[in-house]
Amino acid sequence: MKVAVVGAGGVGGYFGGLLARADHDVIFIARGAHLAAIKENGLRVESQLDGTFTVPGNATDDTAEAGEQDLVLFTVKMYHNSDAVASLAPMMSPTTLVLTLQNGIDNGEILAEAVGESHVMIGSAYMEGRISEPGVVTQGGPGTAAFGEMQVGITRRGEDLLQTFQEAGLRVNLHENMPGMLWKKFAYIAGSAAVCAAANCVYEEMRTKPETRELIRASIAEVLAVGKARGAPIMDDSLAWAMDTLDRFPGKGRASMAKDFTEQRPVELEGLTGTVVRMARELGVPTPINDFLYAILKPNAERIEALHAAGS
Repeated sequence: MKVAVVGAGGVGGYFGGLLARADHDVIFIARGAHLAAIKENGLRVESQLDGTFTVPGNATDDTAEAGEQDLVLFTVKMYHNSDAVASLAPMMSPTTLVLTLQNGIDNGEILAEAVGESHVMIGSAYMEGRISEPGVVTQGGPGTAAFGEMQVGITRRGEDLLQTFQEAGLRVNLHENMPGMLWKKFAYIAGSAAVCAAANCVYEEMRTKPETRELIRASIAEVLAVGKARGAPIMDDSLAWAMDTLDRFPGKGRASMAKDFTEQRPVELEGLTGTVVRMARELGVPTPINDFLYAILKPNAERIEALHAAGS
């Protein structure tokens, strides 16, 4: 299978690396020092689950050079969506699948508008992953992913892709109600990541303080209410699942958005809490907790954005 990984960071580098290790024809779409290191030395994956391995340095920053693909793993940070989506056209054939494994809730809609809904599948990754240095990605946590169609149902192409993934050693599940699964993950990430960033703490601290735990629970509940108002197929166990996921996250771990704030890296605030607030206003759904978290975090997010804009 010909696979392009758009966004060769922690998630894309890990899953793309497993596919490359299984002898699929994988090309990593990267840039800067990361791209140069991959070309020179290959992509090194340091995984808690799969050990350390290096795959060939088939990489470029030009999607026209990559050419048409069978599968595009779309794993960029949400603040890069605009540029990354615009770059997809040279890789699209009549049968190309684009699978988003991003945070957020509306990435599938954004991709469908650009390449057509028939080409898009949606998914979510459950892992801690980062570029630790140019040419090297690390994987921690569960290292799993879920995927499926944008509408409720199982398709043959989904079953075929699942088989390909599993044969390559990916820990993935195909879900009939992937939209509902995505809202579960989005609600959990939006609530816990925003609180983690605002409180500047680790998960063990924020989930064991009754007041902070209730703040997270209320934030998640608001997000799910927004999903219901949008007509999403919200699952009955979504809030309980999110709180159980909160309790199973490594105690000393921190949300990736919280880490990005600390390291003064661009953050996904707009794609997470910002999207909750925007959708809630459009629907007239009250979200006071998320409004508060967004207001607290936005000034620092804008400072970081301005800092990186000045340095680019």
